[in-house]
Amino acid sequence: MHLINILFIAIALSFDAMAVGAANGAHYHHMSLLRALRISFFFGFFQLFMPLVGWLIGSGFQQYITKYDHWVAFLLLGILGFKMIFESFKKVGEEKIDIHNWKILFLLSVATSVDALVVGMSFAFLTINVGLAVTIIGITTFILTLMSIYLGKKFGECWGKKSEIIGGLILILIGLKILLSHLLV
Repeated sequence: MHLINILFIAIALSFDAMAVGAANGAHYHHMSLLRALRISFFFGFFQLFMPLVGWLIGSGFQQYITKYDHWVAFLLLGILGFKMIFESFKKVGEEKIDIHNWKILFLLSVATSVDALVVGMSFAFLTINVGLAVTIIGITTFILTLMSIYLGKKFGECWGKKSEIIGGLILILIGLKILLSHLLV
């Protein structure tokens, strides 16, 4: 998998964390840099950790479905993309959650990175440097979440739901590209 595809996946996976960060930035106008860094670190760490776990799980199944790996990656990314788009239309009150509470921050970090677990499973069926991929995903999420907290403070959360739709479309398109690259070779 090319580096640009990994970067697009990282950006798409970051959208949930960015939406939570922007919502909390909009809600807590006086958030300190230390709190913003802590929130961004949690989200970045779990976005790094979960695809690694997914890759380990997927690697156990790789030998059984190697002939169909491109279909598996396509289906996982497609389902995940459609799920992100569908969920963007739900009303969620994330801005009312006290993200400064360690337990809440942990649960939100896990919840926003479940998608990364699924993506990690698809990595097991692709030719990819997993260490590089999860590092890019984690660092990208950290940076984009930190930025979204401060953008949320400035612009509110008006773009949060739109970002989930864009993220879903990116995952669907990457899954389609993987499928077509195997079928047309």
